[in-house]
Amino acid sequence: MRSINKVILIGNLTRDPEMRETPNGQKVTTFGIATNREWVTKEGDRKQSAEFHECVAWAKLAEICEKYLKKSKLVYVEGYLKTRNWDTEEGVKKFKTEVIIQDMVMLDKRPQGDGGDADLTESTPAEAVDTDAPAPEASEPEENIF
Repeated sequence: MRSINKVILIGNLTRDPEMRETPNGQKVTTFGIATNREWVTKEGDRKQSAEFHECVAWAKLAEICEKYLKKSKLVYVEGYLKTRNWDTEEGVKKFKTEVIIQDMVMLDKRPQGDGGDADLTESTPAEAVDTDAPAPEASEPEENIF
């Protein structure tokens, strides 16, 4: 039986990307994305909710994200979910679910008064990245990488 683990997000960066290197020299960049949704209740009240997503990019894509992305910029990311776990020094088991990025497109907000229904326009991609290659696994212990 097949299964699917695919994530597509369009949101704003909550902080500047941070690039690090694993002990074996692999580059990894982490950043957060906020996505928003709005709905109207049966009573006609408008409600809003924000979700926050931790994103991880590896290798060449990590370098591109660190170089071109900045806090509050709008971005499209595509990848898959990965949950990692570790034990703290106190013996508490911790879990963290992250979006491992395989593709990224920088987006710009359309200027006010520009017309049209869409509020997004695609910017020029930084570089083509081979997204078919699997993300490298972090060396142990994982919590020291991030």
